[in-house]
Amino acid sequence: MAKIWIQPGQDALAERYRAVRALTQALATPLSDADATVQSMPDASPAKWHLAHVSWFFETFVLRDHVEGYRPFDDRFAYLFNSYYEAEGPRHARPMRGMLTRPSLNEVRAYRAHVDAALLAAMPHLPEAACTLVALGLQHEQQHQELLLTDLQHLFSLNPIAPALFDAPRAMPAPVPGPLHWIEGREGLVEIGDDGKAGFAFDCEGPRHKAFLRPHALAHRPITNGEWISFIEDGGYRDPALWLSDGWAWVQAEGIEAPLYWQRSEKGWTRFGLDGRQPVNPAAPACHISLYEADAYASWAGARLPTEAEWESAALNIAPTSGEQLDGAACPRPRAAEDGTSLTQMFGDVWEWTGSAYRPYPGFRTAPGAVGEYNGKFMSGQFVLKGGSCATPRGHVRASYRNFFHPHQRWQFTGLRLAKDL
Repeated sequence: MAKIWIQPGQDALAERYRAVRALTQALATPLSDADATVQSMPDASPAKWHLAHVSWFFETFVLRDHVEGYRPFDDRFAYLFNSYYEAEGPRHARPMRGMLTRPSLNEVRAYRAHVDAALLAAMPHLPEAACTLVALGLQHEQQHQELLLTDLQHLFSLNPIAPALFDAPRAMPAPVPGPLHWIEGREGLVEIGDDGKAGFAFDCEGPRHKAFLRPHALAHRPITNGEWISFIEDGGYRDPALWLSDGWAWVQAEGIEAPLYWQRSEKGWTRFGLDGRQPVNPAAPACHISLYEADAYASWAGARLPTEAEWESAALNIAPTSGEQLDGAACPRPRAAEDGTSLTQMFGDVWEWTGSAYRPYPGFRTAPGAVGEYNGKFMSGQFVLKGGSCATPRGHVRASYRNFFHPHQRWQFTGLRLAKDL
């Protein structure tokens, strides 16, 4: 369950509800029924499923449980659109979501409209517990807004005609990033985790606790595509000495030789993005890399990945307002050169891998009931990423936010920032 703070009055919550739900609809506007139905891999979900699942969340945990007399839009949807909530009973298998040719995209949109009308009508009369769930559901939907884009990007990348979800922006001169600089981090005892003052926080972000940091420094910006090309050309994907054992086995088994979506041609490297296939911009942050790749690059560069505590302590006083965050199709975009005297691009460009396992903080307890399954049950075998990406909605990230994925996964906008010991 999440710890949240809700603005006074139901009007603010209703306004936020309308805005978040409208953005999801807008992101799905270009899609055909076929676009929204196909599933490209077990880790991804069809767009249609995302649209329905976030509505199922509101229907189940708010309307069903807190609005007397509410009748579900379709009783069968509880089986189709539950994700992983064991307490809510059996559900359609995740790898088979792409087989749901019915209901149609238009029926799913009708489902969303039904849930919206019912919830907004009930909003003035909802108890505080239900309002807490609405706020949680909106954060949950923002997570799915990013997943909607990353899953569509993966789907479209498998189409030989390389369709673009959004038009490519007008070509502009690429800024040339400056050399990498090192910014000393805090050392000794620091406090990390949610302190209850930021507004919303997921349960896994707390409790706030102390961590001890040894002398270290962080790179002032993420690694760029140009720097990653140097790693490739120096044989980074062919040198087992750089790789974790599991990572080297993955590289060999999967034939990995570049970030996901990259292709080599006579004219150089290209990448596939939400704007279709385009030349790799050497000044843009490197992304779509796994933890294994990030760790190998760090070894090649004579550095390491930052710990979660190092990254978060460095970001505490940085406002999470930078980056594109759904503003454009070229994702992520290059940034102008900085003087290297401060940390840049901490938020809203690429999720940055840390070397920290996704495990509970001291004193963490899962909440009772189905909503308690939201985060705690996944604290095994995954690593923490920080900072948000160009596909993360504005207002959704903060220094304490803990994203997490398995070390081989890279279809998200995942990149890296180096760290080193001092």
